[in-house]
Amino acid sequence: MSEGQQFEEVCQAMADPAFYPHPVSSVERRETHISVVFLTGDWAYKLKKPVEFGFLDFRTLSARSHFCRREWLLNQRLSHGIYQGVEEIRRASSGKLALEGPGEVVEYAVKMLQLADSANLKTRLRKHAVSDADMRLLGSHLAAFYARAERSSEIDHYGRPEVIGYNVEENFRQLEPFTPHLLDPEKCALVRTVSHSFLERWSALFDRRIAMGRIRDGHGDLRTDHIYFHQGIQIIDCIEFNERFRYGDVSVDLAFLYMDMDHLGQADLAGLLLSAYADAAEDSEVYILLDFYAAYRAMVMVKVHCLRYSELGSETPLKAKLIREAKRYLHQAYRYALQFSRPTLWIFCGMPATGKSTLAGQVAQSLSLPLFQSDLVRKQLVGLRPGEKRVVPFGAGIYRKEMGARVYGNLLALAQEQLKKGHSVILDATFSRQKWRQEARQLAVDLDVDILFVECRCAVETIQQRLENREQQTAVSDARAQHLPDFLAHFEPLEELHPEHHLRISTDAPPETAFAAVLAGGHAAKRAQVRKLL
Repeated sequence: MSEGQQFEEVCQAMADPAFYPHPVSSVERRETHISVVFLTGDWAYKLKKPVEFGFLDFRTLSARSHFCRREWLLNQRLSHGIYQGVEEIRRASSGKLALEGPGEVVEYAVKMLQLADSANLKTRLRKHAVSDADMRLLGSHLAAFYARAERSSEIDHYGRPEVIGYNVEENFRQLEPFTPHLLDPEKCALVRTVSHSFLERWSALFDRRIAMGRIRDGHGDLRTDHIYFHQGIQIIDCIEFNERFRYGDVSVDLAFLYMDMDHLGQADLAGLLLSAYADAAEDSEVYILLDFYAAYRAMVMVKVHCLRYSELGSETPLKAKLIREAKRYLHQAYRYALQFSRPTLWIFCGMPATGKSTLAGQVAQSLSLPLFQSDLVRKQLVGLRPGEKRVVPFGAGIYRKEMGARVYGNLLALAQEQLKKGHSVILDATFSRQKWRQEARQLAVDLDVDILFVECRCAVETIQQRLENREQQTAVSDARAQHLPDFLAHFEPLEELHPEHHLRISTDAPPETAFAAVLAGGHAAKRAQVRKLL
């Protein structure tokens, strides 16, 4: 009898309620491309299929035994009281299969407490039974898990761009048999190309993530149907069969969960979870990596559905459903690829002394973007050094109206040069007139790029104090407290902007809070703008 035949015989035995040594009224069988689960009411039993897919090999009984024990052990990290142990399925001399008694061991099963579907995050999301507080709790819960998760030089290796690139490329190689007759080759090609470009461009960031300790032994399969609200938060079914799928940047795990929630139409709730994680872990860089890893994870799901499709024989409704879902995940990956590859014109604007230059500098450094500031451009145009003061009455000297037109014209020309190269860019200026904002928006339309106005705001009293402090400081800007009444009178509110192009940031908050809000809000705005393209 082959491994496959014996495995199916075990499955048939476990489908019978009489097979179990505890009361069972009915048995439900569920399966994926790599496992079969039997739900018996109080307990669930999970078998590993005798299959080999390159990234896993369960073909021998000893391998299935090993990985059952690994699953039981690893899942203790994020659950309590769920995983009971590994059960041996034996064949008696009579040929009967049983969970108890003498005989040869023919299979292994992980025994778990059966959790109600109604308690998992996926079901609760579909029933709109998840609160903002639930998401914040989950985000901080995950931050605590990653903080204590194992880290080593071996694990750090999996955060290197070349290793990540191998995992990315593996998805596309394994999907080649399904392209182009089942999957859109143009979408696959774009995701593949821009993913490798991202790895090259952000190599310094990946190195920094290793140095900061962000590469951990994570979950590897963090999806909504693996998260339960049962006696606290229970997270099950981590990857046990291949460590390179579990080792990696914490944002890989988070991106899988974000992608899964987005697939269910719950991206806004996912945003709350990410914000809670970023706050608790002090990890705002997660937003830079999120779409790249979400595209990777979406392609993993494309692969999973295609592999399951290939297991089935003749055309069935299930096969048709699998391909529909594979195409949905591919479209999702394509959307993420656009989000992390399309250039963005960032405009940090607002009243003087609202902290926009400081914040723009932080974001430029974090995102490795060119930054052009009106104060520097203005002084360069008249041959002044950055530190040279020209404090004059409002609207006079180098701050007269016609000079403003030259400054903004130069700023937009500098931005245009970068955007044409496919690079995002940051402009730092008050953009106090609607006319200048409209010219920036038109530039974004003409070049088919995204645009985001980050309006920095704070209390007038704060502005006053900051302007007064400049008298004793070296500042590029010549705005002073004496100018404040005129600034307030002449600033044209940003009322014409659509919310997806307009992010309001309070700079009364601590700098790290404002910075995190910009990255989070920028990601949400980018998502909204790209969705309109598709």
